[in-house]
Amino acid sequence: MRRWNGWGDDTIDFEVPQAAIEYLTKLIGPAIPPKKITLEEMVAMVPSSRLPKHRLVSIGLEQRVRHCAGQSMSDWIYFRGGLVPTFPDGVAFPESDNDIRELLCFAKENEAQVIPYGGGTSVVGHLTVPKGEQAVITVDMGRMNKLLELDKQGCLATFQAGVRGPDLEAALRAEGFTLGHYPQSFELSTLGGWVVTRSAGHFSMGYGRIERLFVGGEIETPVGTVKIPAFPASAAGPDLREVIMGSEGRLGIVTKCTVKVSVLPEAEIFPAAFFPGREEGVNAARALAQAGIPLSMIRLSLPEETAITLSLKSGWQMDLLYRWLTWHGVNKQKTMLLYGATGTQKQVNWVLRRAKEVIKEYHGVYVGTSIGKHWYKGRFKLPYIRNNLWDLGYGVDTLETAVTWNKASLVRLAIEESLSNALNEVNEKVHVFTHLSHVYPHGTSLYVTYIFRLANSPSETMARWQVLKKAASEAIVRTGGTITHQHGVGIDHQPYLVTEKGALGMEMISVLCRTLDPKGMMNSGKLVK
Repeated sequence: MRRWNGWGDDTIDFEVPQAAIEYLTKLIGPAIPPKKITLEEMVAMVPSSRLPKHRLVSIGLEQRVRHCAGQSMSDWIYFRGGLVPTFPDGVAFPESDNDIRELLCFAKENEAQVIPYGGGTSVVGHLTVPKGEQAVITVDMGRMNKLLELDKQGCLATFQAGVRGPDLEAALRAEGFTLGHYPQSFELSTLGGWVVTRSAGHFSMGYGRIERLFVGGEIETPVGTVKIPAFPASAAGPDLREVIMGSEGRLGIVTKCTVKVSVLPEAEIFPAAFFPGREEGVNAARALAQAGIPLSMIRLSLPEETAITLSLKSGWQMDLLYRWLTWHGVNKQKTMLLYGATGTQKQVNWVLRRAKEVIKEYHGVYVGTSIGKHWYKGRFKLPYIRNNLWDLGYGVDTLETAVTWNKASLVRLAIEESLSNALNEVNEKVHVFTHLSHVYPHGTSLYVTYIFRLANSPSETMARWQVLKKAASEAIVRTGGTITHQHGVGIDHQPYLVTEKGALGMEMISVLCRTLDPKGMMNSGKLVK
């Protein structure tokens, strides 16, 4: 069953190796396991619903607990620490577009707020229930999960928007196709969620981010249905797909998505290489992106992340790897590159040969595919470590941005320094590490993870996190990065969006929201105020 207060399935754990615990203790100090409250205790906090009865809406207490938040750090502090969150008054489970329209009419009649809910994986506050006098309905799209049409000739598939990643891929693979979109939240998140947050997947370099894959669909709004045909190209004014993508539930509820799919590849290989330092690794990643080599993935762990990643592994194979790298001059500042090649066997062989040539130019040491195979097999399990580290007393959070290559070093340093020093006033250390997970010819993403010790009380832990989040966000906008590369805006990034969009741009977005949602009932407070 899905964890009510953490990540993923409650039967799956990612046990933290003793070597990693010792590594963290050395870096930021020993931690004290925090107190947790039970599901029963949380259920007891849920107030009476303010909604009248409706055939599609459950007012069950546990359902309301399980739908009151996502996976942001503030959500975790609320859930695991017992700070009372705000709960929805009811949870709806529509099965058709007609059900959605009925629910929007019900919400309008009762002056209720509506929060669309996909996989519940938002890390920036998309699912936070607003406080106030209005009742709130959370609309869980999980039952709208069918493949509606597969156009094999045109390589197009139309799904209901509530389909989750594994079910989407299973339906396509049964017919010999794939979408190829694998965000870290793939096992839990939904197609509609990917569209409205502009997500990126592990292999976006090859298949494309969701904006390259999403070609049409439908959205139910408080004032009617918006239908976007799946033309191969059009010069008929502004592209309405761009209105839907990144809308974060503010315009309505996406019900159908038509996406471009690809024939299943004949071969898929993920080799690894190590570089003697940060500079060589970054220069190689940039060269690979600019060389026009059709790789499906480039993921570069900078030295700090490489060190903590390797600390999670042990055994004679690791001893052999360290000796091999040392013999080739790769020591303390080792930087790990994972890259992918997808296609026919002939295409893959050519891509790997060209990639090896570039890697060698920057003093990279090729180490084969065993590390890549290990990463591929467990790539969706890594978020589970957050559960276990929390139980040990450590909080883990992530943030991301994207910048042009000429700013990459400046922005990374600013973020890492802001986080490392953010808790100096309370004598707390923060461990920060970064990887480049999406690389483009003209720039790169920076995906930053930071670990800090939980405080003695949930309110103090919340205060620590707020200081950390503010410091990093201000560093990003000050140095010219985007406030979000793939997680969306939600609540956490909202104060900084105006820096990127400008006052006039913000007004344009607000006008769109007022046009399709004149009463402001859709996911109020997210994206724009």
